[in-house]
Formats: sequence, structure tokens, C-alpha cells
Amino acid sequence: MERGPISQFVKHHFRHFNAATVVDAAEAWERHLEAGGQMLVTLAGAMSTAELGLSLAEMIRQGKVHAICCTGANLEEDVFNLVAHDHYERIPHYRDLTADDEEALLARHLNRVTDTCIPEEEAMRRIERSVLEQWKSADAAGERRFPHEFLYRILLSGELEPSYQIDAKDSWLMAAARADLPMFVPGWEDSTLGNMFAGHTIEGNLANVHTVRSGIETMHALAAWYTEQSASASIGFFQIGGGIAGDFPICVVPMLHQDLGRTETPEWGYFCQISDSTTSYGSYSGAVPNEKITWGKLRKETPKFMIESDATIVAPLIFAWLLRW
Repeated sequence: MERGPISQFVKHHFRHFNAATVVDAAEAWERHLEAGGQMLVTLAGAMSTAELGLSLAEMIRQGKVHAICCTGANLEEDVFNLVAHDHYERIPHYRDLTADDEEALLARHLNRVTDTCIPEEEAMRRIERSVLEQWKSADAAGERRFPHEFLYRILLSGELEPSYQIDAKDSWLMAAARADLPMFVPGWEDSTLGNMFAGHTIEGNLANVHTVRSGIETMHALAAWYTEQSASASIGFFQIGGGIAGDFPICVVPMLHQDLGRTETPEWGYFCQISDSTTSYGSYSGAVPNEKITWGKLRKETPKFMIESDATIVAPLIFAWLLRW
């Protein structure tokens, strides 16, 4: 399959500095897959509200992403966008907003993420009503599931379909649900739905705070997945942003080595991070990849890339390269 115009543009114009690293990282990802490797993608920031699903969904469908670790916000905000896209408001001049302007948005129940406002009723409360029924059903039956499993079930049931305001093919979570993609959501409790779940348990609407599995159990699931998959394939790590979405999963390797004594477990076989954090050895998000060698996460020969740029610009270009767009 020949490369499309986006890939050709990137290859021709992206020759130096961060631009050249974009090409290097994309080509190395491609070689990693061609050699039989797999790729875990981590999503921090507000990638779902940035509508990364426009390219990430196709990456999932084409089997170029094999697992995702994301924040609770990215998990839910893709579904929010799916059912409430027409009610979102974009504010191009958000830097000029005064405190009074922000309070006016609050009064309208518009939750701002940079230049984009998420509508509370049409997005957050709409999904709360659906997922609450799932939580209650599981609670009553004594079932326990991970956060993404509840949303997978809702999406695959078709109950939200009459409310779709974008093409479902542009929802990365829908693509993930249909592929039953392995998903890991550390720190889910600080998301909007996590806060809602906490509220319902405080009010007594849900009896068991453990109906939604979290924390240590998520690490258990990640360790089992990594152990199984790395036995036959090199696992790559493509990190968008920093924080818990990246730090949580990359630590599974040193945990397996140092805490479980499984020293035969291979390190991550590819690493790339897109970050706008200032390079710093005191900051996880800004640490250069070589620092991870000392923690037993990467090896000196692991292909490593650090792209210091805006992920909303860079990630779709790398995905376009892999999709040969």
C-alpha cells in the first residue's frame, strides 16, 4: 500500500529537530510491528476531548494498537463526545477569559478544557444515567468489573446509539470495545464518573465501593497481560503526555523483575513519549528516556524517542504515517 499525501508531506518536510524525531519514532513503530511486536498506547491530558479518536480508532481497527492505558477522564470523555458533540462549545480566545467569564460558563454548566467546553447535562449526566444502571445491576448481583468494562457493555448494547452525534467510527472507545482491547485505567476515582460513583456509594445508592475494580487489581491485570504477551512478542510503549497514564503501566516491568523475581521478563521493546514538559531529571514527565534504564524499564538498546511538542498535533501525524494516509 502506497503512502498517502499526509505521510508523504511528513517524510518530505519533517527533517530536523523534533520534526525529524516524529519520523524516526513513526518508522521505528512500524519496524516494531513488522517484527511481530505489539504496542501499548498511554493517554494522558485531554486527548479524547481533543477528538483523537478520529485517528486512534482506525489504529485500533487495523491492529496497530494492542492495549491502552488511559486516565479515567480520557475513558469517559470519548463517550461524552459521542453522545453530546453538538452541545460542546469551543472558545477560541480562551486565554482572554476573565474570572467573571469563567463563572458565566459555570452557571451554564459548561466545563472548560482549554478551548472546549463539555456540557454537563447532555454529556456527563447523560452517561451517568446509563452507567448507574450498570453499576446497580452489578452491585445487586455481587459482580465486580473494571471501569472500561462497564462502558464497553453500554457501547456494545447499542442503547446509546439513538443519541450519537458523531459517526461511531470516530470513537476510539467504540473501536476498543468491538475489539475487546485490553484496557488499564489507573486512578479512575478522580474522573467525573469516578466522582459520581463515589457520590452514589456515599448516598447509599450502591452498597459496595468495590463494584468498580481499581488500583491494585488494575496492576494485577496489567502484570498478567504483560507476562502473557511478552512471552511471544516484544511490547512497545507509546506515551502521550505524562502522569499516571504513563507512569503506572511502565512500572509493571520493574515490579515483575524486582518484586516478583521474574527476571526473565523482557523490558519494554520500544519507547516514545510526546511531551511538552521541560526536560528535567526531577520531573517524571520531563525525564529523558535514558533515566528509565536505571529503573529497569528500558534497556540501553531499546529504541527511544522523546518528542517535545503538542500531542494533539504530533500523535495524529504519527498515526497517519502508520495508517499510510
